[in-house]
Amino acid sequence: MDSLAIIENFYTPGTKLYNVLVGHSRIVTQKSLEIAKNLIDLKPDLEFIEKAAMLHDIGIFLTRAQSIGCSGTQPYICHGYLGKKLLDEKGLPLKYGLVCERHTGAGITKENIFSNNLPLPQRDMVPMSLEEKIICVADKYHSKSPKQAGKKITTTQIIDELGKISKDHARRFSIWIEEFNL
Repeated sequence: MDSLAIIENFYTPGTKLYNVLVGHSRIVTQKSLEIAKNLIDLKPDLEFIEKAAMLHDIGIFLTRAQSIGCSGTQPYICHGYLGKKLLDEKGLPLKYGLVCERHTGAGITKENIFSNNLPLPQRDMVPMSLEEKIICVADKYHSKSPKQAGKKITTTQIIDELGKISKDHARRFSIWIEEFNL
């Protein structure tokens, strides 16, 4: 499976959005593999991580995020489940779509969706597999926002930002950081 070929079904190479997505995805892939290689005793699937990390944000073009070139109609928070839908429609194995759906924040629970009236399907979207958790964690260390370009994001900053969303998000991320020895 060629992740870039799948991306190019939805994005035009050379456009701002393509460059933002692919640049971010490559950084997240590199960070994911770095984390995974330090967890070899847990036997993470490195080939899957490499492909899934490249595809984790494939749904962003369907959302409204002008700062990164997204001109879709849906709120940005929807990009994960929309990405899952795209990959499901392409016939990819379910596990690829689940990475898309479950990487946002530190995962979004059905309770979060309901209590915050989020425009998402009413189901838990929290990373479950080791590979999903690794990609979710790696994603937090790099922002697609031009304002954040080149800035190093620390674990403390990530936990603080996730805590503003939900104490559960911050707690879940902190547990993964400890489990991954980061």
